[in-house]
Amino acid sequence: MSDYYDRLGVSRDASGDDIKKAYRKVALKHHPDRNAGSKEAEARFKEVTEAYEVLRDPEKRSRYDRYGVEGLRSRGGAPSGFDFSDALNVFMRDFGGFGGLEDLFGGRRRSSEPARGKALRITIPLTLAEVLTGVNKTVNVAVLDLCGECRGTGVRGGGRPSACPTCGGAGQERRVERSVFGQFVSVAPCARCRGEGTIVADHCRSCRGEGRTRATRKLKVRVPPGVSSENYITLRGEGNVGPRGGPRGDVVALLDVKEDPRFRRDGNDLLAEVPVTFAQAVLGTRVAVPTVEGEEQLEVPAGVQSGTIMRIRGEGLPDVNGRDRGDLLARLVVWVPDHLTPEQERLIKQLRSLEDLPPAKVSPDSRRGFWDRVKDALG
Repeated sequence: MSDYYDRLGVSRDASGDDIKKAYRKVALKHHPDRNAGSKEAEARFKEVTEAYEVLRDPEKRSRYDRYGVEGLRSRGGAPSGFDFSDALNVFMRDFGGFGGLEDLFGGRRRSSEPARGKALRITIPLTLAEVLTGVNKTVNVAVLDLCGECRGTGVRGGGRPSACPTCGGAGQERRVERSVFGQFVSVAPCARCRGEGTIVADHCRSCRGEGRTRATRKLKVRVPPGVSSENYITLRGEGNVGPRGGPRGDVVALLDVKEDPRFRRDGNDLLAEVPVTFAQAVLGTRVAVPTVEGEEQLEVPAGVQSGTIMRIRGEGLPDVNGRDRGDLLARLVVWVPDHLTPEQERLIKQLRSLEDLPPAKVSPDSRRGFWDRVKDALG
């Protein structure tokens, strides 16, 4: 299944208005009334409408951004059972038939809306312990906020901007050119108001007509269990205010999970090296294995070989949907001391005279790499 943002041809930080405009454009292209009953166009029309229904809803979009379609299904928000008649109803609901074809072909014009604030990116550092349980983080974010003096209008004293006399508030200029092939109409952003549709003659002194000033916002971010550095969280409408009263943009929180020197992470599983002495490996023992929350006792059987991987179930990390928890894989490594006391050296020499020789052929498994054996342990 293709990504919902790719279906509409928008970026992941697109505003609600951008999503609606993109949907309208692509839905018109594949609308059944324009494609003479084409099954391919019908399927495409259904797909883009399904994507639009999720991305237009802030809560569903947030779940999709974090967990994908599976995350939507876990909360009953996925558009399962979404058929062609549903798609037509959505299109009629929001656009009424062809949603104003007069706009597309030179009919009535609408004043331009205030621009949305640009998305901000922040980084949230996390430890494995926080990944295990999930955590609430409070972060301070530098944003552009509404100017208190002009209340976001950009006009001194809080007045309203005036409609641009050049474009009449439309934000666009239409130019008519004649040629031997007929009359051509081109549309471009108004040069005087730069496409905003309004002008500010008497600028606010605090914000210089921008309608916003620098400020710091304290945001609370709920980080669910099981995340990794590949994940991010989108905080809708928590970022910069748009110029002159435009809606707030988003804050994209990139997650940065700090490496723990005790473990290597493989998805939801954790891998740890556990040293044992020669005597412990030969006779068997109980050893303490580090876990994220503390330690667990592991029963090591007699005669264990260096490199053997033993599994401690349920001591890994949860998956991002919170359903299952991975395992801790302990790789036993026989530790060889680099200094011996005289007594130890005497006993080792005595052992050497009594011990069996190693087998003439090395077992095929011993020649395999560590990660190959980890995959075998994972089953």
